[in-house]
Amino acid sequence: MNNEAIQALQFTDLKKDVAALAISEPGKKAVLALEPSINKRQIEAWLNEVTEGKKILSISSSVPIHGLQGIEYILNNFHKGTAFRPDQLIGLYEFLDTIEKLKRFMKDKESAAPVITSYMYSVVELSHVAEEIIRCIRNGRVDDYASKELLKVRKQISTLEERIKNRIEQVVKSSKYSKYLQESLFSIRNGRYVVPVKKEYKNNIKGAVLDVSASGSTLFIEPEEISSIQDSISMLKYQEEAEEEQILFALTGLVQEHEKEIKLALDLMVSYDVIFAKAKHSLLLGGMSPRINDHHVIRLVSARHPLLGKNAVPLNLVIGQEYDALVITGPNTGGKTVTIKTVGLLTLMAQCGMHIPAEHGSEIAIFHKVLVDIGDGQSIEQSLSTFSSRVKNIIGILADSTPQTLVLLDELGSGTDPAEGMGLATSILEELYNKGTTMLATTHYSEIKEFANEREGFCNGSMEFDVNTLKPTYRLIVGKGGDSQAFAIALRLGMHPKLIERAHEITYKETKDYSDKTDRPKHELERQLAMNRKYVRKMKHPEKEKTKQEITFNKGDNVKIPSIGEFGIVYKSADDKGDVEVMVKGRMETFNHKRLSLYIKAEDLYTDDYDMDIVFESKENRKLRNKMKKHHVDEVIFEESDD
Repeated sequence: MNNEAIQALQFTDLKKDVAALAISEPGKKAVLALEPSINKRQIEAWLNEVTEGKKILSISSSVPIHGLQGIEYILNNFHKGTAFRPDQLIGLYEFLDTIEKLKRFMKDKESAAPVITSYMYSVVELSHVAEEIIRCIRNGRVDDYASKELLKVRKQISTLEERIKNRIEQVVKSSKYSKYLQESLFSIRNGRYVVPVKKEYKNNIKGAVLDVSASGSTLFIEPEEISSIQDSISMLKYQEEAEEEQILFALTGLVQEHEKEIKLALDLMVSYDVIFAKAKHSLLLGGMSPRINDHHVIRLVSARHPLLGKNAVPLNLVIGQEYDALVITGPNTGGKTVTIKTVGLLTLMAQCGMHIPAEHGSEIAIFHKVLVDIGDGQSIEQSLSTFSSRVKNIIGILADSTPQTLVLLDELGSGTDPAEGMGLATSILEELYNKGTTMLATTHYSEIKEFANEREGFCNGSMEFDVNTLKPTYRLIVGKGGDSQAFAIALRLGMHPKLIERAHEITYKETKDYSDKTDRPKHELERQLAMNRKYVRKMKHPEKEKTKQEITFNKGDNVKIPSIGEFGIVYKSADDKGDVEVMVKGRMETFNHKRLSLYIKAEDLYTDDYDMDIVFESKENRKLRNKMKKHHVDEVIFEESDD
């Protein structure tokens, strides 16, 4: 998917909303990095994960996903030749402890979510690693009991420190030294015990001067009698540090032995975080899992734009079944742009495995590309640059379009001379249709409305306008182009019908009676609403509509076979089971009539006297048949078809 489409459809904004629901930083990053898939099975698996995630959240909203702080840093520093520090190891312990809690949590939810709970079985048991870490590290430091040697050294240090403290207290309290001291206190300088001696008595106390006061009147002397004890403590401190480092290296080695398992556990934790973020988002939107197809059918039932909230006007449409191009007309600010953006954004959401805000029966097609040209709202003074940039964008869309492309065009052909703009718009629509794209376009050109009405594969749509309130309803009506709302508004506001009739004649080169339209808008609105309700029912229950109007296939009919993406020629009509024999790429295959759609009738392809044997039989068979008509040919038998 190109960045222009992602930005124009605000897909990044939507991913930010989902990422805000993730708990961990790696989970948030994973949501923001989501990209649409074109693999049908993968998309369906993602959607099922979210469905199961919602079921779990309905049982318990508190999922134990935490303890990921600093884990990525630890994993990135494996095999760097340095030992992990105590705080890093404690972070890893908390992560491993969370994994165990998540295992127990998921085990209780197996009946509600059999698929995503089964993921936990891929995590290797690492409790022995967690136990060793917490045995050796306590209160942010290596514990005394991490090793016998460390315990021994620390006990020796403690004993000597107690001895040196007693000695230094004896010195400061001694009457022998009291007159030499500035005060009867001791302090520590550079990790060693010292007493404050008056400058003039520095030779009266044997020892080393380790510091001097700012005024120079006081010297901080380490008494000679405790110096040897302090040297012993320093040596023990070095031993302690070396033993701690050895323990940390041992723990680091233990962790690195299970690097693969720990990384797998982290990936799983992040995956769960993404699944539950999507599930929470679905619950907030009232989302559902749409059906996914790869034959370009989009069916939306009461769908809403996900960034507009639950107050958004529901959208109902089907494209890719009876038509592949929808041209939408209607007044400005009537919702045309929001409509095509909704279709594009819901497509991206579904292909990223997100539920969409719609009702049951909705269906999303898989597209390899979503290409968008939506106006940027520049001012009139900038119209030339706007038109130029949009033309360049359209050229790129034309170059990149394939039958696996969804194209969204807003106000096609605007920003230039109306006649030329209309011509450009029409030729662009034709070319995109010929390339096999699925397309939604908005326009204000009435000529394009007429073009869509006449051209096979196109359908008109309009944004409903309430002439009673003189406001748009933001509802899409499929199958009907937008009416001249300017005339309807003028008539509603009291302009004389004769003036409007003259305006209609100038605009459309035809006469139309507006004299009895004064009270018709309300009835017309009701009629359109009834048509729209009928259309919604059709989309919710497409199978019922199909039974109402079954299509009979005759020999020679050209049919489309969506399941394999091919076209074929009917050889035998449907039998009692509804199976039709079709020639596809020179081979005879059988399909149920429900899996076929009529593309071109036989009478539109061939003349009445056309010899169908030319289509279905080889040149050799036809020659042999003609030869048999003239005389008998030994050892040759032809079986005639029932048709």
